[in-house]
Amino acid sequence: MMSSTTTDPSSSVDVALIGGGVMSATLGVFLRQLQPDWRISIFERLDSVAEESSDAWNNAGTGHSALCELNYTPQKADGSVDISKAVAVNEAFQISRQFWSHLVEKDIIASPRDFITPVPHMSFVWGEANVAFLRKRHEALNAHPLFSGMEYSEDPAQMAQWMPLVMQARPPGQPLAVTRSLNGTDVNYGALTRLLFSYLTETAGCTLHTKHDVLNIKRGTDGRWQILVQDLRLNTQRTVNARFVFIGAGGGALSLLQKTGIPEAKGVGGFPVSGQFLRCTNPEIVAQHRAKVYGKASVGAPPMSVPHLDTRMIDGKPALLFGPYAGFSTRFLKHGSLMDLPRSIRPDNIKAILSVARDNWALTKYLIEQVMQSNSERMNALRDFVPTARSKDWELVVAGQRVQIIKKDAQKGGVLQFGTEVISSQDGSIAALLGASPGASTAAPIMLTVLKKCFAEKLPEWDAKLKAMIPSYGQTLANNPDLCAELRDKTTKVLQLADD
Repeated sequence: MMSSTTTDPSSSVDVALIGGGVMSATLGVFLRQLQPDWRISIFERLDSVAEESSDAWNNAGTGHSALCELNYTPQKADGSVDISKAVAVNEAFQISRQFWSHLVEKDIIASPRDFITPVPHMSFVWGEANVAFLRKRHEALNAHPLFSGMEYSEDPAQMAQWMPLVMQARPPGQPLAVTRSLNGTDVNYGALTRLLFSYLTETAGCTLHTKHDVLNIKRGTDGRWQILVQDLRLNTQRTVNARFVFIGAGGGALSLLQKTGIPEAKGVGGFPVSGQFLRCTNPEIVAQHRAKVYGKASVGAPPMSVPHLDTRMIDGKPALLFGPYAGFSTRFLKHGSLMDLPRSIRPDNIKAILSVARDNWALTKYLIEQVMQSNSERMNALRDFVPTARSKDWELVVAGQRVQIIKKDAQKGGVLQFGTEVISSQDGSIAALLGASPGASTAAPIMLTVLKKCFAEKLPEWDAKLKAMIPSYGQTLANNPDLCAELRDKTTKVLQLADD
């Protein structure tokens, strides 16, 4: 647990980072490397950093690279498989791998195994139609340099070697198929976040303030942002002036963005989705599975609700999770208020929110069904992946809260967007990150987007440093097979990802 009671007497900083998660940590490290003379202050409402979405138990820990996530490869009406989103997601994760490798090489992170572990990524389906889909998906992906080496099998004996727990006592004769990539990873984003903040707080001019709640953000007459902060320990308030503000507060980012009054925030709303997992309590069962096995989502399910049986490595110990089971809460944060959703509704976004409610009945129905599930129904879903699963070996745990973006739309009135989006002011002096998956996996490329949107005039000066951190910066790996292979091999070695 990492916390700070630092009292910074300075009322003026160059950069204010709101939220103690992986996004603020990543941006802070980028800026510290690019502009070491800038003063940075970080404000986190909870006792320590990485306690919301970045916490290891609040997410699946998947290094999202589209190796196993079937929602990134939709099937078109003509039966072909669209891999464009999968390519974009994988490319983004390669940028994160390059960034993390740079930090290891510079001894900013001492040991990569403190946060990232090689774990095979698999896609598993059953039924003739789904098998045909997975076969086409494998053919399309395996031909691409970002996905080279992906294996495919319909042989039960081979599958039993790859995922023995999944194949135990499975009824014979059922059409099955699986893909496997040994390039997959499990990432402890909580540990990563703490490592990044440890580095930041050891540098001059950077302070971390936990138990500090940001109450308001408004622009001052001098053009700087005035941040009203409450010290929850001392119950005192002060105003901090900042030239640049990043709001990386997860589900809490929307309400803070609305307080800024920037035109770009108008019409934006949020739709919260909660999550739960079944966690295995039997070490003997945990030891029988080492993979992240993803299946197909239910009809009407949001993309982050694709069922998966996940090996996790948390604080050096293996764990096994299955889920997620989606739910609904009006909280925007796991430690938030039931009034978060009602308070986010404004005259400028209510039409978009009502339009989304009208047009997304399938999602609403799915969430209601998930909320009403009994434990036996949750166990039945698990037995699709682990036929021998027993209730006594699994416990229900509450994961993090996610808030999907609702935006105005000229035709529909409003649309529900999945994924993440950076919303920034026209002058680039303030930015907020909204949305969810793939989220933490793509923190580095998302923060590059922040740099491009908000520090365009500095990019020529920073170009050499950015290329040192991200060797593929300014290039596309998808169109450069040689560079793709070179950097994948390099990051595999630096991050110690050759499976042992």
